[in-house]
Amino acid sequence: MVSVNRVAKLAGGARFRVLPLKEKIPGAQGLRGNPQRGTGENMTAYDKNRKGFSLIELLIVVAIILIIAAIAIPNLMRSKMVANEASAVEALRTLNSTAVMYSMSYDTFPHAINDLGPATGSPNPSSAAADLIDSVLATGIKSGYKFSYTVISSDSAGSVLAYSITATPVTPGTTGQRSFYTDQSGTIRATTSGTADSSSTPIG
Repeated sequence: MVSVNRVAKLAGGARFRVLPLKEKIPGAQGLRGNPQRGTGENMTAYDKNRKGFSLIELLIVVAIILIIAAIAIPNLMRSKMVANEASAVEALRTLNSTAVMYSMSYDTFPHAINDLGPATGSPNPSSAAADLIDSVLATGIKSGYKFSYTVISSDSAGSVLAYSITATPVTPGTTGQRSFYTDQSGTIRATTSGTADSSSTPIG
């Protein structure tokens, strides 16, 4: 068997050196197939073969993200408005029911929404703070809607006999689309045009 370090002589006078099996050639594959980085021209060729994201590929990714956002954001806003409108209707039902409870205790409907709110500085409810609704609703603004309470009529003693409540979006088209109206009858009405009133379409 010819030694791997032996210089052999071929026919025609050609001479070559047989390298050891484990000797590595710069720029060639190693024993386990890992590319060996060399120097000079070999290093330059290796670096040129390395690839990253091109500008066109990045622009395509950005365009896809913008398309998805353009589809998702309007749907999200519509879902939010629907949720706010449902919350406004529920709040009006709460205000009507608590107004009845208030009248049973004080022989009058409340003069304002905050009359139904929690007491501050005193553990005992009163006609000015009956503690029938939460502190957020008592402020008149909740879940993107503003609630306006109006006294319609009262007797000579100042007792409220009739009232109305309107719920309008804080930012129309963003926090809600419809406005709502109710009164002591308990009927809730709605409209998509302007502010709801006693002539608007009843919804329950």
